[in-house]
Amino acid sequence: MPAATLPSANKIDMTLTVLGYVRSKLTDRETAPKSGAEGAPEAWLELDPAYAPALLGLEVGSRILVITWLHQGDRSVLQCHPRAFKSRPLRGVFATRSPDRPNPLGLHEVTIREIAEPARLRVYPLEAIDGTPVIDVKKVT
Repeated sequence: MPAATLPSANKIDMTLTVLGYVRSKLTDRETAPKSGAEGAPEAWLELDPAYAPALLGLEVGSRILVITWLHQGDRSVLQCHPRAFKSRPLRGVFATRSPDRPNPLGLHEVTIREIAEPARLRVYPLEAIDGTPVIDVKKVT
């Protein structure tokens, strides 16, 4: 598609709704695992009780994708050294899982270990730090 026909990012109105927050023993971005497979702990997704009906069909053992807003991410970063290793060549952030990116979305595949009232999910493994906003949950099929 020619560049002249692309919509300007400044003209698109987008609104995200925060569904809840991650509650985790991880509190520091610098010491948190970089992926769930690297020793990430259990965590709770504490959702607004208004979203409890949206949990219908989820059960203990379900695999879900948790989409988060990486609120401490630097939105001006376009390139980085993968995994912050300066010995690795620079890459565009779209070729990495860096939390520093224009739209700092986190994508986490986890397993539900417990569903509690009113709208809380205990999940594993989750590398997101405490207080990270949850913006969506999708069942893995």
